[in-house]
Amino acid sequence: MKIEIKMVRKHWLSTALACTMLMLSTLAPCQEPAAAGSSGRTTLNLNGVWEFDQTLTAFPPVKFTRTIAVPGLVHLAVPKIEDYDKFFRRPDKVEVKQQHNLYNIDYTPRYSWYRKVITVSAGMQGKEAVISIKKSQYVTQVYINGMDMGTSMACYTPVEFVVTGALKYGTGNEILIKVGDRVWLPAEAAGGTDKEKEHYLPGIWDDVELSFTGKVRVNRLLVLPSVAEKKVTVKAQLRNLSPAQVFYGDAMSDSVTLTVSIAEKRSGKVLVSQSGRYSTKRDNLSETVLDIPLPQFTAWSPDSPFLYTAKATVSDGSTVLDEWSKTFGMRDFTRKGKFFYLNGEKTILRGTNITLQRFFEDPDCANLVWDKEWVKKLLVNYPKKLNWNAMRICVGIVPDFWYDLADEYGLLFQNEWLYWQNHGWNDQIRKEYTDWVWADGSHPSIAIWDAINENWDDYIGGTLIPELKKLDPTRIWDAGYMTSDQMALDEMDEPHPYQGPLWVSITDFEKKPYMLGNLDYKPGVIRAIDESGSAQLINEYGWIWLWRNGKPSKLTVDVYNYYLGKNSSPAENRDLQAYWMQLETEWLRSNTNAAGVLAFCYLANNYGYTGDWFIDNIKDLKPGPTLGWFRHAFTPAATFINLADERYVKNQPAHKTGSTLLFNLAGINNLGSPAVGKVRIRMINQQGKTSGEQEFPVIMASYARSDIPVSLTLPLVPGGYVLTAEFTPENGTPVISRRYIKVGELKEYAFYRLEPGEL
Repeated sequence: MKIEIKMVRKHWLSTALACTMLMLSTLAPCQEPAAAGSSGRTTLNLNGVWEFDQTLTAFPPVKFTRTIAVPGLVHLAVPKIEDYDKFFRRPDKVEVKQQHNLYNIDYTPRYSWYRKVITVSAGMQGKEAVISIKKSQYVTQVYINGMDMGTSMACYTPVEFVVTGALKYGTGNEILIKVGDRVWLPAEAAGGTDKEKEHYLPGIWDDVELSFTGKVRVNRLLVLPSVAEKKVTVKAQLRNLSPAQVFYGDAMSDSVTLTVSIAEKRSGKVLVSQSGRYSTKRDNLSETVLDIPLPQFTAWSPDSPFLYTAKATVSDGSTVLDEWSKTFGMRDFTRKGKFFYLNGEKTILRGTNITLQRFFEDPDCANLVWDKEWVKKLLVNYPKKLNWNAMRICVGIVPDFWYDLADEYGLLFQNEWLYWQNHGWNDQIRKEYTDWVWADGSHPSIAIWDAINENWDDYIGGTLIPELKKLDPTRIWDAGYMTSDQMALDEMDEPHPYQGPLWVSITDFEKKPYMLGNLDYKPGVIRAIDESGSAQLINEYGWIWLWRNGKPSKLTVDVYNYYLGKNSSPAENRDLQAYWMQLETEWLRSNTNAAGVLAFCYLANNYGYTGDWFIDNIKDLKPGPTLGWFRHAFTPAATFINLADERYVKNQPAHKTGSTLLFNLAGINNLGSPAVGKVRIRMINQQGKTSGEQEFPVIMASYARSDIPVSLTLPLVPGGYVLTAEFTPENGTPVISRRYIKVGELKEYAFYRLEPGEL
């Protein structure tokens, strides 16, 4: 017998709108419900089209005049919400701006109401029912059939309420969900502030489910593998839904059996099963731990993302009360000294950042965040081509299926809470951060928990992180700008070596200019990286952002004006950005004290303070030239030219024609074995013709920098030249490093536009 779920359509809906709703509903199929009276868990997927509207007060609308997709945010309402055009603007010109106060709002805060009517089969009567909303922001309150089920201020962890007593069986049940506005988020909430965001869109932004179980259910399941010890530790929160003791002598707890079986996800082959008997406190949560030996397994890595399933079954005698599964991978992510190790092998992280909460306010965001094919192209297709093995989920986490994709296809995440400016009360931060680890901690893709961005908090760094390390000892914790002198457990730091004419006058900058392309340049932030004993993950750099139309972002107008002059074209801007990001990536990757290099930023809000490296409409994910050159700059084994740029860096003298140029190549090898190949050095004139070249073999040691001296006779013809070093590994394709060189005295220099090749 199937449980029927149907949308009640009001008489005021037009035929066309009703057809649209029906068509959209088919995009979110419901899980096949279990037969009445069967054991285990029955889950109803409530994703799809809901009725929707907004009110100025905390009372529900008299009638609903809109529909909305769930999951999504309020910008997906049809017809559009009243303040839609205030949330999404396409400015004609760039407004130079450093930051934004979230309380300076240009819209009217409203309550957002979601409504859905479902019919629950009579066969579910006698089961315990829980509604789960994986992520909803900001302050979520749930009503079932007019009864208040509860309120939660959690924005990034599941919102769950027991709804058994409110449900009716064999007839319609009204689910009503109220979501508040960001400006009303309570002071104690662990909900962050991003000074480079201007609009915080509310809404239900992850899956919604209604599940039915017996009296004891698995509330959370945390699967923690150990490759070194060849075992899996399974931690479970068991929720006993029986009433608490009423009279003296009544039962206060119930004994249940928890059985966990480990199977290969793809084949379904069960490898091992283990059980334990546990006491669960009534009307409460009880935690259990099972250590399961796993002598034979396939380790998970970005190159081989092999997955397993842990199925937890709660039973009382012969009756199965609940059954729930989690996908996981056998992988160890540890730190030794200044470096990370994946399954015991030194691993240098290479990749980028995603700022999803900023992307939510992008006029072209639409429903892309919940489009699995679009997200797969973003998280899987391009990163594989760009030689990335890692990303930082920055200032705010992502929907659960994003982590599923990273698990399945192989990508490591530094997973960062939206904590930039100081906020929240300690008890609530502990509650939400702890639930964060419980809810998301089984994903092998999550390698680093990132508690804070560019800030300090004594409670988080000194008290909470050591506490959470006991819950999940399998991952690294980062605490923003907190270092070993501020916290006892400093596993890693996140230096942000932004360079250029920033925060100082142009006069002061030109006294000590940034020598873009000089791989041995050592400002204070780099010296700190060299001197620290903790792992140093450079997860932001590149103050050279553009909007997708090629205009500077709010933070970079002055940078482009300085290097290119006012009124530079989008093509000129993109060329500078691509060159700058290539050279800065080479500079940072040439530092053998860096545990990883993650460029900022791969996905952001167009028309925002920063930007990303796509062009035109983001739905097409059309790469700009920066991404093309990243393919070379992030290749695990490469040779980088160690020379300062002579095109954009001002006051650089030209070389004499026919003179000898002496420089080094920095041979970088992030692989576990020597890199063998050949290097081809070329000078390319402004017509694209080679004016001189040489070729020689190279062998680069594993996890090292090899400085390779080069002597080159410069051309006799004055002009602008592109100096290239092409490293071609055995059975591989060329990896190009480039520098602009001025030869001879000219008033102006023209340079050939070298293309990076197709992605």
